[in-house]
Amino acid sequence: MSAPISNVRPEPDQVLVDIADYVLNYEIQNGLAYETARNCLIDTLGCGLEALEYPACRKLLGPVVPGTIVPHGAKVPGTQFQLDPVQAAFNIGAMIRWLDFNDTWLAAEWGHPSDNLGGILATADWLSRTAIAAGKPPLTMRDVLTGMIKAHEIQGCIALENSFNKVGLDHVVLVKVASTAVVAQMLGLNRDEVINAVSLAWVDGQSLRTYRHAPNTGSRKSWAAGDATSRAVRLALISRTGEMGYPSVLTAKTWGFYDVLFKGQPFTFQRPYGSYVMENVLFKISFPAEFHSQTAVECAMQIHDRLKTLGKTPDDIARITIRTHEACIRIIDKKGPLNNPADRDHCIQYMVAVPLLFGRLTAADYEDDIARDPRIDRLRDKITCVEDPAYTRDYHDPDKRSIANALTVHFTDGSTLDEVVCEYPIGHKRRRADGIPLLEAKFKTNLARIFPARQQAKILEVSLDQAKLEAMPVNEYVDLYVI
Repeated sequence: MSAPISNVRPEPDQVLVDIADYVLNYEIQNGLAYETARNCLIDTLGCGLEALEYPACRKLLGPVVPGTIVPHGAKVPGTQFQLDPVQAAFNIGAMIRWLDFNDTWLAAEWGHPSDNLGGILATADWLSRTAIAAGKPPLTMRDVLTGMIKAHEIQGCIALENSFNKVGLDHVVLVKVASTAVVAQMLGLNRDEVINAVSLAWVDGQSLRTYRHAPNTGSRKSWAAGDATSRAVRLALISRTGEMGYPSVLTAKTWGFYDVLFKGQPFTFQRPYGSYVMENVLFKISFPAEFHSQTAVECAMQIHDRLKTLGKTPDDIARITIRTHEACIRIIDKKGPLNNPADRDHCIQYMVAVPLLFGRLTAADYEDDIARDPRIDRLRDKITCVEDPAYTRDYHDPDKRSIANALTVHFTDGSTLDEVVCEYPIGHKRRRADGIPLLEAKFKTNLARIFPARQQAKILEVSLDQAKLEAMPVNEYVDLYVI
């Protein structure tokens, strides 16, 4: 009886080929992409600096073996750690994602493309310090920005049409794939080696989303991207040794990714790789909240002010209806006990109740000392979400990409407040003119958490100047963030 499957090694899957050809050959021409990448860089590093104020994050940082220092290793901003690029990628990635305050991409799959910066910056810094030690030129920050644009594009374009959450997988699989491809190019791998590296990223067992959802929501969601981007560096380094890849990792019958983990369905694509994702990425500027709630929080802040004008308090509220989109209901519409900060920042009712009560929503508002205020849970119980199909359609429309929420407040005296609507959050491309000054202010605030005034000024001088930043050696820029 003959074997049912041929043992002839196939040509690489087209998905692998397209990714490799993009990272190796595509020239980014759009100045807007680089400008947005610079804003993304400073915002992402600022988020990491804010996370250093939280012991739960800091305890995960440093070398695997305490006291280890790697000569010419990558430095971790805001700390004194100098590590191998794999562990540095984990450190930077965990800091970036800890507070759920970095950029966001919403499509069939959602995620945070700046999570890739952990692997990109750690690798670029290590390569630069190693090059200088050998008398060779370092990489520049333009190389880092290019890597960011390409990682954003790979993660975001795959996410446009392919929902990993619907099969129970976490979006960090796309961080791992995108980081692997970009880091492989930075390491100087040839086309076949890049394809091998990307295939290894798909071969890996992938993270379950269970740590993002009731009843298991927990802090792994804050370091999962760090884990993914650091794994990417490791796989790229393995591929640099000449280790083989697996060309039909996606399409192999029975044993490939599609059959094992994607219900037998191949990926579909809306557009070729370019620089679309970076140009259209969403910044979290005002609130450290899961992005599907950002416009709801903006509405809640407006309602807080209206309540004061009307002489009413949250105790006068009988119920609140949130008109929203399907993804919001699926991800963050949550009733019942909330067990930890990670649980709370994935509950739209909590993220609306806090600003209604206090006129703010900060990272500290997810901690236990705020959450134990009984007024929050009383107000949460009064909030109901309903889907508006038009909002769901506009969420997926590539020309709109809205994240709409509308809040209607009904009072105990029978009166109703006019519905407050917000379709595009402050971090949306359509609101860049309003958003970028606030993004820069957020960065300045985060620098001030860690560094003395003179050091802040040096970082700002370079970071807010596109030409200066792009020309600066990576190691010199990272050194600005060493304490």
